[in-house]
Amino acid sequence: MRFRYGKQDWKTLERGEENCYLMTNGLGGFSSLSLTASCSRGDQAVLMACTHAPNHRYNMIHRLEEWLEKEGDGPSTRQIFLSSQEFQRPGKREEGYLFQTGFVYEDYPVWSYLAEGTEVIRTIALMQGRNTVGISYRIRNRSQETVTLKVRPHLQFVPKGRRLSVKQEFTMEGERIMSGGQTLYLRTNGECRKLPLRFAEDLYYRDDVRDGKAALGCTAVNHEISLRVEQGRDAMLEIVYGTDGPLPQMGEILQNITEHREALRQQAGFRDETAQVLAVSADQFISYRESTGQKTILAGFPFFEDWGRDTMIALVGCCLSTKQYDTARSILQTFMMHCRRGLMPNLFPEGSEAAAYNTVDAALLFIVAVYEYLRRTGDEAFADQAYPVMKDIIRWYEQGTDYGIHMDQDGLIMAGQGFDQVTWMDVRVEDILPTPRHGKPVEINAYWYNALRIMEELARKRPREEMDFGAMADKVYGAFEKQFWNPQKGCLRDVISGTAADEQVRCNQIWAVSLPFSLLPAQKEKQVVETVFRRLYTGLGLRSLDPEDEAFHPVYAGAQLDRDLAYHQGTVWTFPLGGYYLAYLKVWGYSKQAREYVREQLTVIETALREGCVAQLPEIYDGGNPVSSRGCFAQAWSVGEILRVYEALEEQSQGKI
Repeated sequence: MRFRYGKQDWKTLERGEENCYLMTNGLGGFSSLSLTASCSRGDQAVLMACTHAPNHRYNMIHRLEEWLEKEGDGPSTRQIFLSSQEFQRPGKREEGYLFQTGFVYEDYPVWSYLAEGTEVIRTIALMQGRNTVGISYRIRNRSQETVTLKVRPHLQFVPKGRRLSVKQEFTMEGERIMSGGQTLYLRTNGECRKLPLRFAEDLYYRDDVRDGKAALGCTAVNHEISLRVEQGRDAMLEIVYGTDGPLPQMGEILQNITEHREALRQQAGFRDETAQVLAVSADQFISYRESTGQKTILAGFPFFEDWGRDTMIALVGCCLSTKQYDTARSILQTFMMHCRRGLMPNLFPEGSEAAAYNTVDAALLFIVAVYEYLRRTGDEAFADQAYPVMKDIIRWYEQGTDYGIHMDQDGLIMAGQGFDQVTWMDVRVEDILPTPRHGKPVEINAYWYNALRIMEELARKRPREEMDFGAMADKVYGAFEKQFWNPQKGCLRDVISGTAADEQVRCNQIWAVSLPFSLLPAQKEKQVVETVFRRLYTGLGLRSLDPEDEAFHPVYAGAQLDRDLAYHQGTVWTFPLGGYYLAYLKVWGYSKQAREYVREQLTVIETALREGCVAQLPEIYDGGNPVSSRGCFAQAWSVGEILRVYEALEEQSQGKI
């Protein structure tokens, strides 16, 4: 699918910065700028290299300063900026968006400009598997003057999120640039001229201001690349930067990208065009991890790294729905090797740091993910490998493990203690827990029940198994409806804790319906789906809290404290939308009418792919009026969960469900 934008989308620079692109390299590195090629965030870059996959990221080339010099009849020249950027100083602004005529994104971003009879087409492409970016400019000089295109890369050479100091030294030797212990190689067919080092200290980041972060950025300039084009002539300027050599040609980079993405589309095999886009977008989150030597899933861009919970939720859609079975198996095997006391790591160890295991759901979701993998592949060898780990998880949850995680006498799982937030609603602000869910969370017990039923199925092929998973599951089934059903509200309680939080209407209950093994009678499942629709549903996601609740926060913005307090208190999350649609299809028996309804609702997702990050789905939206995306502009579990819906629709159309 080709995404096209025109001048109406950047009537102002502010409008142009509402949307951006994302390219990733499978190592944790990425490239991302706005539709006007400006930086509205400090975490954006032409080249965000990753020196130790996937989390050691360096903002190498932050942005590009570009202009045309027109040589007239007189001694003076005129400058026409093509680059766009906002600065703090009043009156200082690069306004190349005024000459920008188009933006197209399919496999990589392409910008078009027209300035006084000269056309310029810029392409940026990030190579898969390398920290290498290519930049090309096709110049058609149809004016009556000679023009020179000049490009000054603005450098940082600092870890992602850190501000460049004006005391940092930069050196350039031939086609090598060195600073901060990092080296960047350069090749170009243009004229490269070394410049006296200067710093630009007043870049202004509009989106960072909105998110309560530092508004100002700093960059360094130490060289300039140019190409002179006579009147009536066409020319191509190519620039390639990378952290290792030898550097490829621009054509090799473009071929690398298009072949990789076409292979992903073919492998996924979706017939729906939007699903094809999402299948390719899902791959942008998959990265190599050096510490394990295996693949991992990065939770979101530009902020997040790889987390256990997010990986287990995203894996089914991002890897299994797209038929990347080898990648899925690799990720699952990595988690198996790091299982400890029945828990899966929420953060993997980095260097001397220990792994963090502060999640109750990752281990249970691991069992569900293994089940989904086996359903699609029938890989019995992997089932034999995973079974002992899965059994160990059940044992530890039954007898009790860290963070207050244990099975109560009624068979239900309890979790959380003190200030430990171990469900996905895990925000803690010093001594404040905005969403305290200590006790028996509804989705955790849905995962627990499904894990037991899955183990019951797998145990049938292992006649010497001494644990009676079926009896444990029966006990959970008998207690779940009695404790969680709220007849006054016609839905499930969010948690069983003996506090007011129990009665809050939240999106977590949808997974008790969408998962393979049902915990409720069919009629009550329908009631849950209808209550979630009435109170929480938006076309862009589910609200995390009923708007009628006094704790509801309609806006996610401002300082960190304000955002944390709103994060799970009504903010719209895209990823639970997948669970909602799967639950809807399930309770209506995958009927033709149900499938048509879900397809109709998914048209909103098609429009969401044009907003925020092109061809991606975001983390969140405001709860009150979900219009503009917030948080991470590209989120793995958002993409993965919607892919599962498309997969279910296509499986049903082929008679596989």
